[in-house]
Amino acid sequence: MNQHNYVAIMAGGIGSRFWPMSRTNYPKQFLDILNTGKTLIQWTYERYADFIPVENIFVVTSEEYAGIVAEQLPNLPVANILGEPSRKNTAPCIAYISFKLMQKDPKASLIIAPADHLILDKIAFKKVCLEALSFVNKHNALITLGIQPTHPNTGYGYIQFEQHAVSDNVFKVKTFTEKPNLELAKTFLASGDFLWNAGIFVWQVKNIITAFEQYLPEMHEVFAAEKDKFNTPGEKKALEEIYPQCTNISIDFGIMEKANNVYIIPSSFGWSDLGTWNSAYDNFEKDYLENAVAGNNVVVIDATKCMVHVPDDKLVLLQGLDDFIVVDTDDVLLICRKNKEQEIKEYVAEVRRKKGEKYL
Repeated sequence: MNQHNYVAIMAGGIGSRFWPMSRTNYPKQFLDILNTGKTLIQWTYERYADFIPVENIFVVTSEEYAGIVAEQLPNLPVANILGEPSRKNTAPCIAYISFKLMQKDPKASLIIAPADHLILDKIAFKKVCLEALSFVNKHNALITLGIQPTHPNTGYGYIQFEQHAVSDNVFKVKTFTEKPNLELAKTFLASGDFLWNAGIFVWQVKNIITAFEQYLPEMHEVFAAEKDKFNTPGEKKALEEIYPQCTNISIDFGIMEKANNVYIIPSSFGWSDLGTWNSAYDNFEKDYLENAVAGNNVVVIDATKCMVHVPDDKLVLLQGLDDFIVVDTDDVLLICRKNKEQEIKEYVAEVRRKKGEKYL
């Protein structure tokens, strides 16, 4: 294992589209959404521990989740659990780990990884990550992993790439498109030069810091002003100074869509971003009526293509529903058409308006 290779697992989101299982105080990355016996962050950690030294694995999360991370990842050094004082999207999160590592190891190369993605083929994934690390160690490049699309999904971002490779399986990026409509997604699929944006990035730390300086100069300035405090007892206080001054912006919008040294590796390793109940449904075993059922006491009568997630100790009888999401927790029951799942965020906002924060 290369001692200069690092991974930062981003685990600060609240996963509102997986409500009511995912709650503000215990979001989806800490849940066993797919009924596998492990949570999403546990799977993610194990995937990287296979080829990154454990002491080089960091988790960047919200301060309030640091205890949950420590509980779920007992082998991870506690010092590697980094708590953000507030949620400001992915750019400040990445700036934080980048400046911290630059102080610790100026030769660091870094994989940025969401905590809540599903990757089925660990061997293929490891191969692509090592290819990406090898490329960025030789070039001033910001790499993103692109997924070969299997259908015209309107919930993912798309990346267009140039057709001639600059190195084995590495291509220059032409354009980014956020969540297109169905017609545009079909066009992208037919063209053959678009990939899904997996949100997994690889670069040398010094090169992403240069990109911050060029494309997000105000953010670069506030982190650079406090950089000497990183890896010291003053780090927490420094973050409390820095974060209120940071814009709420994604790394895609802030840097990747603007930089001219962005490259992509087309990949196939059984990826899903597990952003919605439908994506969970796609990755569940189904019964003969195409129902995906998590729960030991579910009786299904004349129901098809439903996503059902209920407690093992509750008897649930489902009759006459087609294409529904049914999720039951201690205090909330959700029954929602599968084709309305993108609106679950809006329904949660409605619950907040009518019932306050109690059920969120």
